[in-house]
Amino acid sequence: MNNREPQINLQTLAVLAKCLADENRLRILLCVGTGKKSVSRIVEDLGLSQPLVSHHLKELKRSLLVQVERSGPFVYYEMADARILGILKNLDALARDLLSKRTTF
Repeated sequence: MNNREPQINLQTLAVLAKCLADENRLRILLCVGTGKKSVSRIVEDLGLSQPLVSHHLKELKRSLLVQVERSGPFVYYEMADARILGILKNLDALARDLLSKRTTF
C-alpha cells in the first residue's frame, strides 16, 4: 500500500462485515432504511418472529448500523447512516457480477 491510500482498519471492517453476514440483518437494514420503524412493524413487514428481530436489532445496534429512538412506550429503529444503503447496493452489484462469472460451486 502506498502512503497516499487511506489505511483500512481491518478490525473495524471485520466487525461490520460479520454483522452484515446475516440475511435477516440485511433485510432489517433495508426495512429501516426507508424510515423509522418499531419492532412490531419490522416483525410485520418481514414476517419474522419478535424475538428474532429483537436479537438482530441488538447486534445491528452494537455494530452502530442502526439508531434507536424512544418515544413514550415505543422504540423506533432507523439506519444510522444513509451511506449504508449505498454500500449495500454496491455489495449487491459486486456479488451479482462475481457470481455471474462463477462456473463451479
